[in-house]
Amino acid sequence: MAGQADQRVSRIEQLCSEQGLRMTGQRRIIARVLAEAHDHPDVEEVYRRANAVDSRISLSTVYRTLKLLEAKGILEHHEFGRGRRRYEEAGPVHHDHLIDIETGRVIEFANEEIERLQERIARELGFRLVGHRLELYGVPLQQPKKSTKP
Repeated sequence: MAGQADQRVSRIEQLCSEQGLRMTGQRRIIARVLAEAHDHPDVEEVYRRANAVDSRISLSTVYRTLKLLEAKGILEHHEFGRGRRRYEEAGPVHHDHLIDIETGRVIEFANEEIERLQERIARELGFRLVGHRLELYGVPLQQPKKSTKP
């Protein structure tokens, strides 16, 4: 598992290098926090995790770093209806999100049928689709209670 996180950090660092960004120690820690995240953290959560590694990292450093990495196309943000930007690494593979509105949990998914439908709708309306974001909001289906009767 640690090898995976190291590869993701290396990818972020490589992208930063390609963009001409200097990787300070604090940026490296923030990049590592982002690479290891599996939950689309918001700024405060990135700060909490990074500050646990290096207490000299300030909230303003996290804000500036996230803004810079987003401007360079290394990160992307999502709102997910809760009024807070949540971040993830901008990846080469497209995916969509299903948000549990009770818990805030985010489930990433890909569905070729949905992708084809979006392309078809755009074409029918006279457009060539160049990008999109799909966010579905829901609540878990209630599991039927098992009967105690035989």
